Amino acid sequence: MATGTGRAAATPGGTLTLPRGADGIVTADDGARLAVTVAGPPPGEGLPPVVLAHCWTGSRAVWGPVARRLVAAGHRVVLYDQRGHGASSVGADPISIDRLGDDLATVVEQFDLHDAVLAGHSMGGMSVMACACRHPLLARERVRGLVLVATAAHGLAGGGRDRFWRLVLWRETVNRLMVHPRVGRVFVRRTFGRSPEKAHVEATRALFVATPPGVRRDCAEAMSEMDLRHPLREVETPATVVLGRKDRMIVNRLTRAIVDHAPGARLVELPHAGHMLPLERPDEVTAAIAGSSQL
Repeated sequence: MATGTGRAAATPGGTLTLPRGADGIVTADDGARLAVTVAGPPPGEGLPPVVLAHCWTGSRAVWGPVARRLVAAGHRVVLYDQRGHGASSVGADPISIDRLGDDLATVVEQFDLHDAVLAGHSMGGMSVMACACRHPLLARERVRGLVLVATAAHGLAGGGRDRFWRLVLWRETVNRLMVHPRVGRVFVRRTFGRSPEKAHVEATRALFVATPPGVRRDCAEAMSEMDLRHPLREVETPATVVLGRKDRMIVNRLTRAIVDHAPGARLVELPHAGHMLPLERPDEVTAAIAGSSQL
């Protein structure tokens, strides 16, 4: 892993600034280069380490407000751009939720993390679940808690949602519209709940535009094919599931269903909040992660 100091290049704005740390690259076994930022105390010092996996069409910058709080509290924090997003490359393998879970396992192993909390938002939550399901020994020996934020383990295929993915999200027409801030902000506003900050809406728009259309398509199809319900039943690592009651991207019943399949999982529901919980409710999401680190 190559490293350097400074702020992640993928950070789009002031309120999403990452904590000061070291930037580097973790290389997956298919050649994908995953851009990483590590901040907080040195290994073995402070509170348990936390790894943060971001959402579809996002980057590690989405976790900026939460990461800063975790570092201030004394956690070592590892953030990375998922393949094809931010400053990370795609790699040779087709994108799948299993592949994203393997990437997360690689990050944990490369940094030799132990007693860690793995937290994922939306598609990042799917990466966390896939990692725990596909790498049970790693989960038992290196991970003390999972935090699954505004995500689902199944049910994202079928009906109007599939037509929306296939006909709209990776067309050049959408890109031409989304590059106009006013139009693009209208498009992404529905991912938030009550009274979002304009800077957060704009950052979400900019990150969508920055994600290549092919990556958007491949990740959307991977999410629609995913069903982690059965393997989740074998995961022993305690999980905390967080949802916003105004989430219109992943309906609440799908997020709540994770609790039915992950043994001992606890549910946290945030009134008036939407899908972008790391931006909308960083204090509550930080509290869920900190609580998981104490289990």
